[in-house]
Amino acid sequence: MRAKLIDGKAIAESLREEVKQKVAERVEKGLPAPGLATVIVGDNPASKVYVRMKHKACQEADIISIGHELPADASQEEVESLVQKLNADPSIHGILVQLPLPAGLDEERVLNTISLQKDVDGFHPINIGRLAQKGREPLFIPATPAGVMYLLENSGVELSGANAVVLGRSNIVGMPVSLLLVKANATVTICHSRTKDIPGLIREADVLVAAVGIPEYVRGDWVKPGAIVIDVGVNRVEDETRKSGYRLVGDVAFDEVAEVAGAITPVPGGVGPMTIAMLLRNTLRAARLADGNGNG
Repeated sequence: MRAKLIDGKAIAESLREEVKQKVAERVEKGLPAPGLATVIVGDNPASKVYVRMKHKACQEADIISIGHELPADASQEEVESLVQKLNADPSIHGILVQLPLPAGLDEERVLNTISLQKDVDGFHPINIGRLAQKGREPLFIPATPAGVMYLLENSGVELSGANAVVLGRSNIVGMPVSLLLVKANATVTICHSRTKDIPGLIREADVLVAAVGIPEYVRGDWVKPGAIVIDVGVNRVEDETRKSGYRLVGDVAFDEVAEVAGAITPVPGGVGPMTIAMLLRNTLRAARLADGNGNG
């Protein structure tokens, strides 16, 4: 029996509509609309596309968004000065510094500069530290890992006691999602480039999160029958039959794995839409924190 499709696009649309409704309720009460500031340093085309998508999503949810662009040769002091200015602006509730930054800039110093209460990307070291500690909660969870967890919960996956395998250990996805799965009482194995017998470990997984950045890396015979597969990867592969000359695929060989898994996310239309939806939710939470609502 073919796997159930986890429709991230539909789930994200529902979440975005919920955020929009709550923003409208704020404004009706005389509270300010949430405000998000984005910062791009340099001319990375992919970064500009991602930020445009985020601004469009904000507009659709009636969230105010303001873009700031600095040249690729901007100094560390210039970037941090802009972030500090945004920290002090009460109309800005969330600050997003688009990564990666150009070579020569210290990303950790920049992320450290963002106010903890405005860290809607969830990458401030204190937020990540709280995520890693038992009994402590971060103010914000990084959007993509939060989206992965939302998809799992929305699909009714029982994580407590499950064997979960996370393929990849990046700061943006692999490590945070591993910590979130531990918080959900799963038993977590993290696989990476030095891991021995990755297929064997994946075959033991009740839940697999693939975030390694290798096109169609996970094959059908690696996957345990009935497993839940969340494919975070977005990779371009050449395809002469497409007008663009390429198609997007995940880290999972979808057609093979869909014949074995119990449920699976597609690429595109799986985790991707959830990332922006969770960013909008984090921005709304930041506005509530600024109101003095400790629960966000």
